[in-house]
Amino acid sequence: MNTPVAPSANAAVAEVSISSSYEVGPSGKFKTPNDVPWDKLKAGDTVLIHWRSEPYKNKWVICAEGTEKAPITIRGVPGPKGELPVIDGDGATTSTQCDFWGENRGVVKVGGARNPKGLGSKWLVIENLDVTSGRPAFSYTSGKGAVEKYQRMAAAIWVEHAEHLVIRNCTLHNCGNGLFVSSNDKLAAEDILVENCHLYDNGDPSGYEHNSYTEAKGITFQYNWYGPLRKGAVSNNLKDRSSACVIRYNWFEGGDKVLDLVDAEDSKIVREDPRYRQTFVYGNVLIKRGGPVHPQIVHYGGDGAKASTYRKGTLYFYNNTVVSTKKDGSQLFWISSNDEICEARNNIFYTEGGGKSLALMRYGKGILQLSHNYFKPGFRIAAEAKDAIVRDDKTSVLESSPGFVDEQGENFHLKSGSPCLGVGTKLAPAALPIEREYKKHQSSTPTSGGRHLSIGAFQP
Repeated sequence: MNTPVAPSANAAVAEVSISSSYEVGPSGKFKTPNDVPWDKLKAGDTVLIHWRSEPYKNKWVICAEGTEKAPITIRGVPGPKGELPVIDGDGATTSTQCDFWGENRGVVKVGGARNPKGLGSKWLVIENLDVTSGRPAFSYTSGKGAVEKYQRMAAAIWVEHAEHLVIRNCTLHNCGNGLFVSSNDKLAAEDILVENCHLYDNGDPSGYEHNSYTEAKGITFQYNWYGPLRKGAVSNNLKDRSSACVIRYNWFEGGDKVLDLVDAEDSKIVREDPRYRQTFVYGNVLIKRGGPVHPQIVHYGGDGAKASTYRKGTLYFYNNTVVSTKKDGSQLFWISSNDEICEARNNIFYTEGGGKSLALMRYGKGILQLSHNYFKPGFRIAAEAKDAIVRDDKTSVLESSPGFVDEQGENFHLKSGSPCLGVGTKLAPAALPIEREYKKHQSSTPTSGGRHLSIGAFQP
């Protein structure tokens, strides 16, 4: 991931000198985001949206191109207590500086507009914004002056097309989807980084909207706090259809499935990327809550009608801490076919129920390889079939407790004497290294770099 950065001191003088800064807020030149000339943005420009006590009820599209050395930055400036500027879709008005399709698909849109004219954005950073209220319960005034309702799939941030996009330290909530990233056969979103964000209270009873729903050629999620979904939503916490998907050092709470990692539904560009066959999930905390949700925690492979489009590769799942509070039974993995493999090492798989309340797999499909994981004694192989392929090297730690510092307080670090300390194994050759760990909330810290890995998301 080539993360967009601010221009360095050595950047070309000509490139830096022509950049502009647009100040938005009570004391700025522009009183609201709708006053910004969005069609004038160029490489190196910065839009600074200052916090104010009342939300900005504005909608707009960003369709502009920065460069690697001079990205375009849309940055919220927090208030005196760290409050993020709020962009509220309920009763919002679309900017007259913009003319774009799909106004009912999101509060803030990236890419695809008649004005600013273009199909997408490149080298763009969006950070420090609280974006909310994009779903059918809410309405807005369109660019043509009509009052309209949002679609069910509307998102806080809808990315129709972008390349080299960073979404950082944003709060995305009370929408159909918190974040939605699109791709198709002709144009794929590419090189997307989502970090330090808080996504919660999204989703829908239909089950088709989620805290985030993404399909891209290369995407990384790190240091994010994925909170509970909207009450009554039968939705997944993170649903992804991307190639080169990396999910590391995040905190996930709840969901019909906590992670739903399936086939690229709309883009052959994504499916034809060689990196489509590898997915990395490591250093995360995944909490499966109780309630009227399905028992699966992680789904890998595909959910479309054509099995030929499934990921047909390897899910590298290592050094995660998975906790289920669902006492009526949980299933760790749903692997879609025997063309998919889950390579699971150094994970804590803990359930508040008895050992038998946890099954490794949903159906007798898929291949699960186990090494140096923690389980309560008595776990089951498959919940609904007996022909699942499980390759267990018999190195798992089987104890009644993994030795958390404070289970009730959800401090899942390991205390002295934990059976999971220092007994992990080396990673698979293809696995990405463990260099950091999650820090509550929306942050990270370097790992201790000890000689021997411990089991779980936290190293001593």
